[in-house]
Amino acid sequence: MTGRTTKGAEKVTKKAAAKPAVAVPKLLSGGNPQIPKGYGDAPVQAYIAAMPGWKSEIGRRLDALITRTVPGVSKAVKWNSPFYGMEGQGWFLGVHCFAKYVKVAFFNGASLHPLPPGESKQREVRYLDIREGDAFDEEQIASWVEQASRLPGERM
Repeated sequence: MTGRTTKGAEKVTKKAAAKPAVAVPKLLSGGNPQIPKGYGDAPVQAYIAAMPGWKSEIGRRLDALITRTVPGVSKAVKWNSPFYGMEGQGWFLGVHCFAKYVKVAFFNGASLHPLPPGESKQREVRYLDIREGDAFDEEQIASWVEQASRLPGERM
C-alpha cells in the first residue's frame, strides 16, 4: 500500500494547503492595524509590518530611533497601538495610524522643549503627526523621545 493515501489524509492535506501561512492583520478604520495585545518587541514589529504603505517605513524609522535613543526601552501593543516606556515607570509614547498620517503621542509632552506641535484635549499630552512626504526631523524627534523617557510615564 505504499504511495496510497486515505480520503481522511487527503482532506487534511487540502485543508492545510488552503490556509494561508501567516494571517494578515485586519486594518481598522483609518488603516490602523488590528494587532492582539502583547508585550515585547514581537507584537510591535507585527504592528509595524502591518502598517499600510508608506506608514510602515515611518513605523520602522520611529521604532529604530526610539530603540537607539532609549536603550532597554519596554515595548507593547495595547488598544491596537504600539507603546514605549520604561520598566516600572510607565509608558511615555504611543503610535497610531490614521488615514492620512501617523500620530506620535507624547503622554507628558507638555513638559518637552520645544513643545511637539499637536495639541490634545488632555493638558499634558502633545502630538506629532507625520504625513506622507513630511520631513523626518530625526534629531528633534530623538530629543523629544529622550526627554519623554526621563519623565514619569502613564500607567495603562
